[in-house]
Amino acid sequence: MSSSDNASTLNNSLPSNKNQSGVQSLEIGLSILDVLIAYNEPMMLKDIAQAMQMHPAKSHRYLVSLIRKGYARKLDDGRYGLGERINALGALGHTGLNQNNILQRLTTAANAIKDALNCGVQIAKWFSEGPIIIQSVEPDSPISIITRIGSRMPLTTSATGQLFASYQPDAVIKPLVMAEWQGESDTLSSAEISAKWLHFKQLQDDVRTQGYATVTGDMLIGINAITIPVLLPQLTNDKDGATDALVKDLPLDYAITIIGTSEQLPMSKQHEVADKVRAIAQRYQIA
Repeated sequence: MSSSDNASTLNNSLPSNKNQSGVQSLEIGLSILDVLIAYNEPMMLKDIAQAMQMHPAKSHRYLVSLIRKGYARKLDDGRYGLGERINALGALGHTGLNQNNILQRLTTAANAIKDALNCGVQIAKWFSEGPIIIQSVEPDSPISIITRIGSRMPLTTSATGQLFASYQPDAVIKPLVMAEWQGESDTLSSAEISAKWLHFKQLQDDVRTQGYATVTGDMLIGINAITIPVLLPQLTNDKDGATDALVKDLPLDYAITIIGTSEQLPMSKQHEVADKVRAIAQRYQIA
């Protein structure tokens, strides 16, 4: 996992709900477990701490508890990975779509997309705090990309964030979007916030209609991005028993973002690029 200072990382200040009490320490511990699952390979303590935006000593205390309960393990080289209890739970799922399998297919597809378009490709996963980059494939011709593995993507200004925001319930998205706007300016009036939300609702409709999200230089001048949803088969039941089917109305878990210069990724050809990416993704049964 990159330790780039430019990466916007997973915040350990978990969303609170005043109407429902909970145990924050448990939520933080489960968020660390989410990081290990999403990264899908052993991690150094400093990288886990960076992803959680938490002091390494504090992260270590949570890892000790996860290790004691069998949800994590410490390797001889000092890295931390998933424990036997998680592996056993994965076996119980028995759907063939465990985290390892998903990330392997997504990474293979991302490399194929990179080879076809010579653009950077990133895979993001939805967490309660927002979408987090869990895999990144660099193009052969270097371009300046400030988002790395562990980066939390903004919902309002990134293609990744806008895509996820369009496929999640408003009850989940609205508080996160409002927090972003308040972070940008604490002087927004109620009327201004209402107008911005109406505009954002229209953006969500547009993204769902075309099936992908785009930004042109919003996060980095001269760099464009296109994000498509990853629609994985989900286990459904019918009168003949359990069958795998593509369920598109569930909250989105994964997305693929293509990043390139305005020459590599011209917005005039965004539909063509999105179709090409979807065609590649379909070969790996992820779109």
